Amino acid sequence: MALLRTALAVAALLLAPPTRAALDPAAVKGLAAEEADDRIAAIRALAASGEPAAVPLLQALADEGLQVAGGRLFRVAGGQVLDALTGAPAEAPPAERETLTVNNRVRREIGAALSALRLLDPDRAVRLAAARDLGAGDDEENAALLATALGREADPEVRAVLSLTVATSQVRSPDPAVRLQAVTALGKSGNRTVLPLLERLADPAAEPDAEVRRQAFASSRLVDSRLAAGDLLGRIFSGISLASILLLAALGLAITYGVMGVINMAHGEFLMVGAYAAYGMERVFARAFPGSAGAYVLAAIPVAFGAAFLVGVAVERTVVRFLYGRPLETLLASWGVSLFLIQAARVVFGAQNVQVPNPGWMTGGVEPMTGFVLPWNRVLIIAFTVGVLAVTWLLLNRTRLGLFVRAVTQNRAMAGCVGVHTRRVDTLAFGLGAGIAGLGGVALSQIANVGPDMGQGYIIDSFLVVVVGGVGQLAGAVWAAVGLGILSKFLEASAGAVIAKILILVIIILVIQKRPQGLFALKGRTVEGG
Repeated sequence: MALLRTALAVAALLLAPPTRAALDPAAVKGLAAEEADDRIAAIRALAASGEPAAVPLLQALADEGLQVAGGRLFRVAGGQVLDALTGAPAEAPPAERETLTVNNRVRREIGAALSALRLLDPDRAVRLAAARDLGAGDDEENAALLATALGREADPEVRAVLSLTVATSQVRSPDPAVRLQAVTALGKSGNRTVLPLLERLADPAAEPDAEVRRQAFASSRLVDSRLAAGDLLGRIFSGISLASILLLAALGLAITYGVMGVINMAHGEFLMVGAYAAYGMERVFARAFPGSAGAYVLAAIPVAFGAAFLVGVAVERTVVRFLYGRPLETLLASWGVSLFLIQAARVVFGAQNVQVPNPGWMTGGVEPMTGFVLPWNRVLIIAFTVGVLAVTWLLLNRTRLGLFVRAVTQNRAMAGCVGVHTRRVDTLAFGLGAGIAGLGGVALSQIANVGPDMGQGYIIDSFLVVVVGGVGQLAGAVWAAVGLGILSKFLEASAGAVIAKILILVIIILVIQKRPQGLFALKGRTVEGG
């Protein structure tokens, strides 16, 4: 019997109509007041109540969806007339209702009140957006609402935004102790937007208290140092991001140039083949598998490698194979192949660049500190490059093919004498280098537009990475790519892109003068032979 009573009680609770949030009738009625000051007082009272039901009511007032008739307020939503106080459908609403209009002053108060109410929303994203939208007000009511929300907030990111807003509001306080606390908090925020305010408060004409001025100056210097540190880390990360693309392009070039001594001017077009493979897979997934469209990147990796590998094998079998030992002819022929592949891409895909959208799991980013943002697409590209580098190292150092490639690189004639099929190794090595470049095209498609001539911008830098790092040396390619990438970003920031290119070329010439064999020369004797 007791169990039956308990079950009935639970059922009654589940079936009972939801209770509506109670709003202050006086505050709701005040929204229809004639004077703007009375309306503002009512808006602030509703905001201070913290009731979720006040949000649609104030939004309706802002959108001119609030009506009055016979001293009663009605809210129009979705073609339905609701009672403004209870939110329930109005019974027999008057046919003649006057729409309430608001001026700009009242509208600003509504915006501040809505932001303040959304600070108490259970959804973190809503609270974060409200904290960012809510500006520092000049009145004590707004500051009190912010302080209340800050006391309730547990999320670190939302708390940081709220603390900045509260501190910005408190610098207007007549109490020097409160202003001192505020400028100290602003210094800890590390936010660039507070610098003008701190610099103004360090001026005796704007701030009468000497201690507050001193702290304002110290806080401004602290913000400057944090911004400088964030900018430094941002440039280093941008350099590593550039290095990851250069490395994917240079890895394959280091293999082909090291094994065959071929200066392949068409290597950049293998990047383009991989990028168009990613574009094609994105189109296929968008049409055939719209529910899993974000997985196209994973499917594009083997497709891009395979497509670039086959194109590379075809180029080696039809053109490069007949020109070994003739570097000038090989260079000119591979340049012709490059033009052919570019024109083929124009015929198949069109002359205009196309955009490959990032999947949802690669969008956005994280900001560890002010001025230092880590976009997820670039972070994942760097991780992808590390993975490709690890697989390439294992392939060259732990497999039979890798043993043959290293043997041919160090001494082609002796490798042939002991039974290594050097022509087959040439073909496989050329295809492997092209396939790795195709993987670089997949990565490049996530940060740049895809076009027929996109590979042209990376071929020269890739050769520089190979030459500086040392022919056939993965470690040298890694260090050269990272060094050139980071150096490029620092020089571009101070001297511009064109001057940076010239300076980098001069530095590379000096390096080659000192170490013609590159940073990491092959160990052992190398015999030139065909």
